[in-house]
Formats: sequence, C-alpha cells, structure tokens
Amino acid sequence: MSRGTGLLQDRVVMITGASSGIGAAAGRVFAAEGAAVVLMARREERLHDLAAKITADGGQAMAVAGDVTRESDVEHAVAQAVSRFGGLDGAFNNAGCAAAGRLLHETDAAVFDEIMDVNVRGVWNCLRHQIPAMLGSGRPAAIVNTSSVAGVLATGASSAYVAAKHAVLGLTRAAAAEYGRGGVRVNALVVGSTRTEMMDQVLTGTPSLEEEFVGRSVQKRMAEPEEIARSAAWLCSDQASFVTGVAMPVDGGWTAA
Repeated sequence: MSRGTGLLQDRVVMITGASSGIGAAAGRVFAAEGAAVVLMARREERLHDLAAKITADGGQAMAVAGDVTRESDVEHAVAQAVSRFGGLDGAFNNAGCAAAGRLLHETDAAVFDEIMDVNVRGVWNCLRHQIPAMLGSGRPAAIVNTSSVAGVLATGASSAYVAAKHAVLGLTRAAAAEYGRGGVRVNALVVGSTRTEMMDQVLTGTPSLEEEFVGRSVQKRMAEPEEIARSAAWLCSDQASFVTGVAMPVDGGWTAA
C-alpha cells in the first residue's frame, strides 16, 4: 500500500460497500492517508481479505460484515468502530445497487424495492447511527454519500435507480443543514461511469449502454475506482472544512457538457 500525504491521519472512517469497486478502493486510499478504516459489506470473506491486506501494509482496518438495509447491522458496525478505535470521525456511505435496460412500466416491483432499500434506506440507516457517534466529540466530522450522475439526470439507468440517487442528494442536503452547527459536514459525490463490478453487471445485461456511458464523459472513458475514492477522501478531510451540503461531480465532465 503506497503511503499518502496524511490527509486523514488519526481519523476513524466507516466505509460501506467495501467488498469491491469504489468501496474497496476507498478502504485502501483512506488507510494510506492515515485513517483507521471500518469496512462494511455483505461479503464477509472479501472484507476480511481487504482488511488483512491493509493491515499487512501497515494500515489500520477492521471488517464488520453487514447489510446496510438492516438497521441493526449498521448500528453494530458503528458500535464496533467506537469500541475498537475510540470514536467515529468520518463515513463514506457507498453501498449501492443498480439496474438498467427496462422501462418504468416493465420494472418489477421487487427490483424497485431492492434499489430503494439499498441506495436510500441504506444511507438513511447509516446517517441515523453515524451522526450520533460524531456529535459532541469535539472533533471535526464528515460524511460522504455516493450519489450518481443519475441523481441529477435521467442517464439510461432504470427509473428506480434515478429516483434513488436523487433521494440520496436530498438526504445529504437535509443532513448537512441539520447538523452543520454540530460540527458534522455531509456531502455527496455525483459519480460518473466507473469500472466496477456493479458496472460490469449492468453492461452484461445491457451491452449497448457502454458506448453511451463512455461517450457522455468529455474525457471519453470511465473512471477507475481509486479516482472516486480519492475525491471522497478529500471531502472527509480538513482540506474540505468549509464544504458541506454539496453534490460534487466526479464524472469526467458528464454533467458539464
């Protein structure tokens, strides 16, 4: 693990969706920047492998398997962070799921429920338990939620996913307004097309979307997970101390063009 600049030195940060893609990259990036990382996802074996690699490279990491749609799992992960590392200074609420390829009236209600549960209720559950652990600590605290270009545009992803990622921005702004005086900053990333396992699943189902997703970026490529993770690390750091309630595009210019 290459060492960073100490951007998150001595911080404790919880990362959800940490078993692959952006979340796994964030685990590595945040730890390299000096944070103790609490990795949460459903796939326990992958989490433990990542935590072991981070630790072997000189970082601090713990794996807490859980599902963000279950409030008790989130509560447990936050409690583990506080017990093991003494508090919680930051969070990257990145767990998500997506679907594409079907029109609204063709989308099964079960698909809608799953997308809303993971992307919206998952963020809601995280905020409900992370924020109380941060309030009153006397330390600066920051939360970053993963939204998407689908949170500001109809992108070709399913209507349920577009709605869910719009909702993430609403939760982000409301939380930023409610807790700013308490020393907790809350921001969101408007993420463009990124080479992740979830993206691979979408493109396997609807291969025609790849050309569109690449073409709408002014850089004519997809992001690597580490590029998104570095943006989240910056928002969690004191370098972004006057930034809150923001939907920050990390999209290769998709929403600018």
